[in-house]
Amino acid sequence: MVLTNRSAPPVTVTPVLAYSDVRAAVAWLEAAFGFEERVRIGEAHRAQLRVGSDGAVVVADGAHEPGRGPQLIKIRVPDVDAAFERARDAGATIVHELQTWPYGERSCVVEDLAGHRWELTQSVRDVQPEEWGGKTIAPW
Repeated sequence: MVLTNRSAPPVTVTPVLAYSDVRAAVAWLEAAFGFEERVRIGEAHRAQLRVGSDGAVVVADGAHEPGRGPQLIKIRVPDVDAAFERARDAGATIVHELQTWPYGERSCVVEDLAGHRWELTQSVRDVQPEEWGGKTIAPW
């Protein structure tokens, strides 16, 4: 059973793109591509945007994690512990160990052989964004 979490985009693959100005990036992506903001995390930290009827993009503060690079690919998996073990056993570099977050996700970040970063994530409970400091702009 896949759990739905109101604090996370309900898609399998979510690019996380870093920008120096999150609000300007959201405004531009909405104007240029018709993306729709769904969840805001602080005014300058992050925003989750709907892309069409079945996609999502997260816009993140580029200064929040220095050295992270301009993008991260988030992959929703049914069993993040097993996915973490599989990636580690295949030789992925562990960037962030598995952690369960207040917003209802359990995730880790690994790096592949070319230096691309992947966040493996699983919803572990359904949480309203307002419970951890986010703001629902529109429901997913």
